[in-house]
Formats: sequence, C-alpha cells, structure tokens
Amino acid sequence: MQNLLFPGRHHLLTNFQLEYLTRVTSGDRELLRDAQGKPIELTEPIQTLIWAVTSANHCNTRRNPLPAHRREVAIEEFATQLDVDSYVFLIDDLGFTERYSEYVLKKICVDSLGRFALTPENTLVASSTPEVISQYERLGYRVLPVELLDREKVTFVTDPPWEVMNKIIADGLKGEDWRKNSHFIGKVARATRRLYKKYGYGDQIIDLHRSPLLTEDGDLTATRDYNTYVRSFDSGASRKLSLVREFVQPGRIVDIGCCTGALLRELTFEPKLRESDFYGIEVARPLYAECLHRKEQGLFGAENVFFYQKDFAAGQLFASNSINTFTTFALTHEIESYSGRDALESFIHSLYAQLAIGGCWINVDVVGPRDKTKRVLMKLQKQDGIQGKDGIAEETDKQFSREDRQGLKEFLDGLSTYERFLRFSKDFRRDEGFQLSYEVVHRGSEQFIALSLQHACEFLSKKDYTDNWSSEMHETFCFWDFPQWMAAVRGAGFRVLEASTDYVNPWIVDNRYRNRVELYDESLQPLEYPVTNMVLVAVKA
Repeated sequence: MQNLLFPGRHHLLTNFQLEYLTRVTSGDRELLRDAQGKPIELTEPIQTLIWAVTSANHCNTRRNPLPAHRREVAIEEFATQLDVDSYVFLIDDLGFTERYSEYVLKKICVDSLGRFALTPENTLVASSTPEVISQYERLGYRVLPVELLDREKVTFVTDPPWEVMNKIIADGLKGEDWRKNSHFIGKVARATRRLYKKYGYGDQIIDLHRSPLLTEDGDLTATRDYNTYVRSFDSGASRKLSLVREFVQPGRIVDIGCCTGALLRELTFEPKLRESDFYGIEVARPLYAECLHRKEQGLFGAENVFFYQKDFAAGQLFASNSINTFTTFALTHEIESYSGRDALESFIHSLYAQLAIGGCWINVDVVGPRDKTKRVLMKLQKQDGIQGKDGIAEETDKQFSREDRQGLKEFLDGLSTYERFLRFSKDFRRDEGFQLSYEVVHRGSEQFIALSLQHACEFLSKKDYTDNWSSEMHETFCFWDFPQWMAAVRGAGFRVLEASTDYVNPWIVDNRYRNRVELYDESLQPLEYPVTNMVLVAVKA
C-alpha cells in the first residue's frame, strides 16, 4: 500500500491543492518529483491520503483561526472529490521542536490503532514548508513540494493557502466583502468556501487581524514617576507569571494595563501558549512607547505580539466572545480611583462580554480587609524619622511643586511613620473631596490613632510610596473586600474559581509593617496584619 501524508494546519484549502492531489494520486509523472527535483518512481499507486491537521489544540488566533473539528469538516468534503481513501488525524502542537515530524508519525500510528504505521518505504509526504520538508527528509522520506518552487529562495508556483488567506484578510480590512473577494472565489476550494459562508469564518478571521483604535496621548495622572513602575513590573514579572500560569488559556491573550509588556514576555515563552496571540493594552504614552521599543528589539518569544494605546475603561476593545484570557495586574483599583464605581462595574461587564464562553479573567490587585468598618487602634513608630525634635517634626504638611518630586520624596523619607500618617491624613484623596476621619487616643501612657480598619489599611498600603506620593494619594485600594469583589464579578455573570483568594503578602509585612505599625482592637488585644492582595480568577459561564 502506498500512502501520501499531507501535514499542515489546513485552515484553508485551495483549488490548486485539489488539482495537485488529483494528479499526484493518479500517478502523474510530471508532478511526481520530490523537493530536490528528483523523479519518484512508485512501486504501486497511491491508495490512501492521510491528513495530519497540526496545531489541532489551538484556535481563535491569527496563526490558527479555525478549531480543528471545523478544519476536519472541510477536509472530509474536499476529499470526496478525490479517487483515493482519505483519513484525518488531529495533531496537537508541541512548541518548537526538531522532532515534531516524528511525533506526527507516532501520533497517527497510535490514533489509528496501528493501522497506519508510516515509513519511508510505504509513504510519501506532501508539504510546501521548507522546515517541514527538511524534518521529513532527515527521517528518510521523499517529499512532494506542492506549491513550493524554490526552497532556497522560498518562492512558489502559486499562492500557498496562507498567502491566499493573507490577501483575503488584507482586502477585508479595507472594507471589501470577503464573500465577493476574487481570491476567495477563484482560489479557495469549494469545501472551504462553504464552511466559511456557513459559519461566518471570514468575518471572524478578519476581525482577528483588526486592531483596536488608538487614542490620543493620555494618562491617568501627571504626577507619576514611571521609572519606579517600570522597575517594579519588570522585577516582578516572574512572580506574576507564577500567579497566573495555571489559569491562562491559549488563544487570544490580553494583558490590560500591561506597563512595559513584562508579563506578556514571560507568557510568550510558555510552551502551551506558543500558538497564541498576545495583546498588551496600555493607556500611558511613556509605557506604550517602551512596549513598542522592546518589541522592536525582539525581546518576545512569539511573533504575534501586539500593543495598543487605549483607554481600557472607556469601552469594549475587542469583539464580543472573542478573547480567551484577560489579565489585569494592579489595574482595577485605578479604575475605581480615577473613573469611579460605575466605570469599574462597566469594565467588569465589558470583560465578560468580550470573553469567549469558558474564557478566563485573572485579576491580581490590592484588596480591602473583610471587616473594614471595624474601629481599630493603630500604634505608630515615632523614632524612625530624622526631621524633628523628640520624634515629631515641626512641619509635616510642607508643600512642594508638582515638578519637585525628588524634594517631596526626600522630605517624606525623613518623616517617622507617625509623622507620615499625619501627612497622609491631609493628602489622601484631598483632590477628590475626601477627609480622613480619625482621632488621637491614649491608653495609659501609650498613644494610638483610632480609625476604621479600611482607612488604616489605606495608610499601610501607601505609606512607603514616597517616590510617587502625589500619585498614590489619588488612589483607593480598600474600597471592596474580597467577598464584595466576588459578588460584583458574579453579578456580571462570571463563575469564580475556588483558587481565588485574598492573602497577606509576607514580604510587605516583614519589610513595611513590622516594627513600624501595630494594630489593636479597642480592648487593646493585638490584631493580625490584614490582607494586602488578591488573586481573583473568573470564568465566563
């Protein structure tokens, strides 16, 4: 028995392929030449055509727009026009490996229960991809070049399927109806045309290549030092990856508020995500520019990485039901802080609309304590400053110009924790009309600050951001506790995974809280330090 193995993604089948396979399987000597130009003498006719549909576990991306089962449908219809038996096998992607061809052959043997044990003696291979050709040649197989004319210059006798698709997409992005496109009508095989029209795949594929519109230069605040944020996000990228790795789904992956693209870069090197499309959305012009610069330097591990400057809270960025994974780090509290509650709730509903069924939103952010209205006593260190006499500075509300960030930082760094709270009580959301409610109380010889646990946590979470103090004073971290977060997300239609949790960051406790701040209830019983962060994993039901 003589077999013809035809490996490929097979998202689009062409009339050229139909003619080529018809002639080859009928024994046309003109076409029976391998990729080196040498004639192939068949000892017996080709009786079986075996389709290996590669990247079968990927869909909804630019490289792999169609799910494997739809590709198989088109192949089965296409094969009815051939005079040989045809079989389809779905092959998962393994990432970059020089042994992928071996895996394909073994997978077919296993999936066929040993019926198709393909060897160089009983099988020819058909492929127009030079890398694929080389892999099978190293295993001893003769390879038919299909559309390939010159493997060194990588030229073709006619457009291969991916180039036909690119031309249809290019015209579609210009507004042309893909159903009337000359390439679609003249070059695409009937089986694919019928499939695309029936399920509207042309619209979906073109939309995958459509970019969100860019906004004009903008930012949330004019008081932010982005160097600090860049260093923080870059140094924490591997830690962020460890938090989200198990939940990120392949396909279209969007990191909103991506900073410099550091997390996306880590994701591009994940083997299971190799065939995915990666999108970074960043509103701040300096950070967006840095994302583009890093892409130009080739720092990402995948080709399909795209960045857009866009106001993520202004509305829907992508088509409904089109995204597989959203990630947001330290973002949602900024929406609440700068745009308000309605904007945050609208953002949550917008993410739900854009996710595909079963798609995932991973939100990592600060969070409020669960008993945030509880009145607590806060004992603050007075001896860790250098400004004043007897541990108290004469002036804690000294004013600085917006441009003098360094002067403000040096001043704040010199204040004790107690003094810094006094400054915080005046600055926190002052521009938003907020006035912090607290009182100084004494228990015996000890002095405490009495206030709600929520506002104590607001101070704890911000007291060390002296290099971005003016910016941080606009932001509220503790507006929702974790149960309130889950209720809001479920209210939008999401299902919250059990892995979701709020937690105390031990590094923050050891390096920022301990020996500086102590918390007590009103009976002076010591309290544990409250939660600092959350990981919320929400799935579109």
